[in-house]
Amino acid sequence: MRRAIEASVAARGVSTPNPPVGAVVLDRDGLVVGVGATAAPGGPHAEIAALAQAGERARGGTAVVTLEPCDHTGRTGPCSQALLRAGVVRVVHALGDPNPLAAGGAETLRGAGVEVRSGVLADLAEAGPLRAWLHRQRTGRPMLTWKYAATLDGRTAAPDGTSRWITGESARAHVHAERARIDAVVVGTGTVLADDPVLTARLPDGSLAAHQPVRVVVGLRDIPAGSRILDDSAPTRVVRTRDPFAVMEALADLTDVVLEGGSTLTGAFLSAGLVDRVTAYLAPVALGEGPTAVRGTGVGTIADAMRFRRESVETLGDDLLVRLAPLRSSDH
Repeated sequence: MRRAIEASVAARGVSTPNPPVGAVVLDRDGLVVGVGATAAPGGPHAEIAALAQAGERARGGTAVVTLEPCDHTGRTGPCSQALLRAGVVRVVHALGDPNPLAAGGAETLRGAGVEVRSGVLADLAEAGPLRAWLHRQRTGRPMLTWKYAATLDGRTAAPDGTSRWITGESARAHVHAERARIDAVVVGTGTVLADDPVLTARLPDGSLAAHQPVRVVVGLRDIPAGSRILDDSAPTRVVRTRDPFAVMEALADLTDVVLEGGSTLTGAFLSAGLVDRVTAYLAPVALGEGPTAVRGTGVGTIADAMRFRRESVETLGDDLLVRLAPLRSSDH
């Protein structure tokens, strides 16, 4: 199952609106003979890709999948039927499919005499590439991650506005790798006017990654025609509103969205309770003055502070990458 979860990373940002699933096929002796991840819509699902790699060696073997095999016909046929045709005798999956239109694969397989085991490494699978898709299934909206880079004293730029480069090369490479796995990156018109960002995902050699997130610009001000965010290197959407809820409605077709806006836009999304995760890149630098990551939340006392729980901490060169999730009222 760990191998299947690792394989599913390749589907992040590519499979939307379908779930980013990974699959591994073992032959009757338990040897890995096929590994697959869900392709772009219309392409093969993870199970189909893994079965194609395995060929006849799948017969009498086991399929290990991060999500219950689908049981419906959309742009592609049901994965449950493909597994039956391949002669797989055992299917192991981490999570049941919460989508009623696609669920039922496990029941179909059991009815055909296939041994089915559910819930294997479910927590690990839920925290992996499927996380944003599961969030959308449960809430009806994309998962929103607030991402920012800051100094030790919480500054996102120097007093003169310079911010390149607060973090080091490893952190910047990580940002681009993550951008290549998401559906959209959101900024405000203020960021576009001040910084003229391009917001593409680039490889270490500077070339464009194969997958580019949609660049979303939020606000009421006009964007100059020559702005880099309007070039043809990636798609761009302009959402003319300051209402965070209206923004999320405009992005309802997406699954995994990252907020990279300035302090005002970030404050609005935090105040609206729409931030589902935080990715903070912290550099061993102190400025003493300069803009901070958030403002305008209306918090006036420590008792009203927005609080978060730590999910993970890792080092990227000299910098720290801290991932957090907000503590909701039910978590207290």
